Amino acid sequence: MSLYEYTYIARQDIQPQQVDAITDQFAKIVKDNGGQIAKTESWGLRTLAYRIKKYKKGHYVHLNIDAPHAAIAELERNARLHEDVIRYMTIRVDEFEEGESVVLRSKDRDSRTRDDFSSNDDYVEEEE
Repeated sequence: MSLYEYTYIARQDIQPQQVDAITDQFAKIVKDNGGQIAKTESWGLRTLAYRIKKYKKGHYVHLNIDAPHAAIAELERNARLHEDVIRYMTIRVDEFEEGESVVLRSKDRDSRTRDDFSSNDDYVEEEE
């Protein structure tokens, strides 16, 4: 079996419980086709880089999947048909990343206040 990272974006106007239900549906599809979910991360409601189908935000979910290609093909087919999923991406990887993903680590960094960052006292404004 191969290792895959699968990320999907759900519409902004659905509830987090509905996002969890979609994730459970996708996990069941993978398990029914002989695969398994190694890790699930919910990245929460995030702003999109550009509008997708008139949405400015979306619920991001990331899955690490160990499954045969047939399971991934079925998962992508269902994602295309699901009305709440606006985008998805599947990447085949050699190994899974240990611990939290980069997105969750950067989210922790972004939660710090402005005072936590050192100020640039060496900066001197030049006069004309």
